[in-house]
Amino acid sequence: MLGSTVSTPVIVHSYPLAVRDCSLFAAFGLLLRTLPYALIRFAILLAFSLATIIWLVLTVGGLIWFSAHVAPAFGWIWFLFGVVLAGWYWMVSLRYFLHLIECGHVAVLTQLIVHGQIGNGSESMFDYGRRVVTEHFGQVNLLFVMNLLVRGVLNAFHRTLDWIAEALPIPGLGAIANLLTAVVRAATRYMDKAILSYNLACNADNPWTGARDGLVYYCQNARPILKTAAWIVIAEFALSVLLWLLLLAPTAAITVMLPPSVRGVGAISVFSAVLFALAARGAFIKPLFLIMILVRFHTAIEGQPIRQDWVARLDQLSGKFRSLEQKAQAYTRPAPQP
Repeated sequence: MLGSTVSTPVIVHSYPLAVRDCSLFAAFGLLLRTLPYALIRFAILLAFSLATIIWLVLTVGGLIWFSAHVAPAFGWIWFLFGVVLAGWYWMVSLRYFLHLIECGHVAVLTQLIVHGQIGNGSESMFDYGRRVVTEHFGQVNLLFVMNLLVRGVLNAFHRTLDWIAEALPIPGLGAIANLLTAVVRAATRYMDKAILSYNLACNADNPWTGARDGLVYYCQNARPILKTAAWIVIAEFALSVLLWLLLLAPTAAITVMLPPSVRGVGAISVFSAVLFALAARGAFIKPLFLIMILVRFHTAIEGQPIRQDWVARLDQLSGKFRSLEQKAQAYTRPAPQP
């Protein structure tokens, strides 16, 4: 029309995609290609499981011994000290260390999804992952803190959805609130890593801007991403139960062979099977579904502009989203290290 101006939507990213299949089979292939990351994560989680068993014996044993030989109050003090110490270690030390490893894994996966190979082929995946985490260390640390803001925005957005039941692949379960909650949580818990992958793919200098854009892109494409998350919830539950049963079988057999006087140790065997199953789940099953979400996210946003109506909607919906925008505007890129 003469005399009118039409604003062209701006696509804020541009990168190729070598992997577009977000199926479980394709994700398993990518998991096998990055198996060393899964193995080192399993080793760390397994060591933590063994440490947890030792901690449980010492904590409960100390409670019983102090209560019997000194005073019940001393026993409970010992028990509370053990619980607080273990909680601090998990939240501050182990969780952060696993976060760094997972970020290295995401960097490698992003290269495979976008380019089909790791770097220029001259370095191993561990070297590449360590280099990327080191070069983006400030961004990786921000991501650890940013997670609360991201989840706050997503929770506010998910409360506005009235069509999530349609994303469930099993008919007749739309009224089960717990399953709906599990679906949105399955998408939410992987979105911080999807945002990191997006920032790495488009080589974003400002992590807060990348987080803002990543959230807008997720909201624009929530329907296909949540459909993938629905399948993830079902498959993760089935694989986790199967894994636990496989680990429980040998421990149950050992318990049956024990004499009655020590058969109470069977409870520890069952608890050990649960811990080992959780370690295997965290090392192999969760990364499998992380890959599915990463591929789905990258393929969903390909060639899409940022829709300003979604930016305005999230502005009105969540103060945490407005906080992200403020931090994006105030961000100053750190000076490069000499």
